[in-house]
Amino acid sequence: MTTAAEALDDDFKRTMLGCLGSLRAFAVSLSGRHDRADDLVQDTIMKAWAKKTSFEPGTNMKAWLFTILRNEFYSQIRKSGREIQDSDGYYTEQLASHPGQYGALDFSDFKIALEKLPDDQREAIILIGATGFSYEEAAEICGCAIGTIKSRVNRARTRLTELLNIEGDGDYGPDSGALAVTGRPFIN
Repeated sequence: MTTAAEALDDDFKRTMLGCLGSLRAFAVSLSGRHDRADDLVQDTIMKAWAKKTSFEPGTNMKAWLFTILRNEFYSQIRKSGREIQDSDGYYTEQLASHPGQYGALDFSDFKIALEKLPDDQREAIILIGATGFSYEEAAEICGCAIGTIKSRVNRARTRLTELLNIEGDGDYGPDSGALAVTGRPFIN
């Protein structure tokens, strides 16, 4: 003996299966491809079955299914606009990034070295290098000549290079181990 719920499920299935041909034709007209249309119909049926309790018996199931299919089609279109085909892995390779801890450690070392500079040099290099003031503006802020600011910045850069043991461009960015993994130099 079947219960009322089972009878409703059977009726729902029969009505839904009766709409498959129309759904497929609509899906082909939207997507233009038979294989995509089949996937779209399958997704529609799966969503309809999952939400069968929200269907009101006695209403137009075909219209309900067409609405689900149409919404699914446009959702897939929006989603595909954000996706990139990368079967050869080209774009994935470009996503490799260097470990963040090195940057944090380098910045920590820089802060320690900056604190070791004399106050006038630290002030000058922060005004020029960090805040972006021109030499003229920095000289006005510090109440000294432009040449004095230039001299302080130069001495600060030289001292920071010594304190951080920087010998060349190879001392910036990732070490050789990180380069071996990512396969390319650090680009800022």
